[in-house]
Amino acid sequence: MHTGKQLSTEIDATVPTAARMYDYYLGGKDNYAADRAAVEELDKVVPSTRRLALNNRRFLQRVVRILTQEYGIRQYLDHGSGLPTQDNVHQVAQRIDPSTRVVYTDNDPMVLVHGRALLEQDERTVVIQADMRDTDGIFGHPETQRLIDFSEPVCVLFNSVFHCIPDSDADGPLAVARRVRERLAPGSFMVMCQLVSEDPEVRTFVTDFMDRATQGHWGRVREPKDVETYFEGLEILDPGLVEVSTWRPDTEVAPRQLTQEWIEFGGVGRIPL
Repeated sequence: MHTGKQLSTEIDATVPTAARMYDYYLGGKDNYAADRAAVEELDKVVPSTRRLALNNRRFLQRVVRILTQEYGIRQYLDHGSGLPTQDNVHQVAQRIDPSTRVVYTDNDPMVLVHGRALLEQDERTVVIQADMRDTDGIFGHPETQRLIDFSEPVCVLFNSVFHCIPDSDADGPLAVARRVRERLAPGSFMVMCQLVSEDPEVRTFVTDFMDRATQGHWGRVREPKDVETYFEGLEILDPGLVEVSTWRPDTEVAPRQLTQEWIEFGGVGRIPL
């Protein structure tokens, strides 16, 4: 099991990170030239990635709104949350119920700096620096303990992050999902999606490119069947595991993924009552 090695508190502007690249795709300003250059290279092979990032963000917002409004969820634990942008988890949920509590985790020191500045006045929301594989460290963190009651239903988010960690028996996505699921009360939710492709050449190119660009802070692009294993033992909400722009869209004309060289694939599962 991951024991939580010392995380860097230094921001290295010369090495791209997934969080800052995602920020750039979403039109944010918290990124550097290295991140923008990596995005431009990636776009040459997978040109739909900006649309994919925007669709993924909208999926996250829909999920949080629906789980808060229709299922009564009032506590969220967001793994690998990335840099704050518009309509973050706490903003979507607290518009519905201001008492909703949110814990964000990320291993990128820039996320910690910007997140803490954003949340300075918010007692119900916090960001902690942690590796998403460090389940013990995250669940046992004093701030998590302060805000989250694990005897009650909680929503745990792994939104577009599992492709950032490699396969391993102890620390791969499947092992992490199992570890987290064992700690959740009945009626809790797990939201999981990641980048997948049916094209082996795309999987290989993007995996190798991102591994090089981020200096090893990457896992791999997988196949839909891999993501399906993360949901074992969970009741999967309709419409099932799908390309995320098709998960309960707000309207019939909602933006869809236009090309299929790679997609964001996943859904929402519930711990049986």
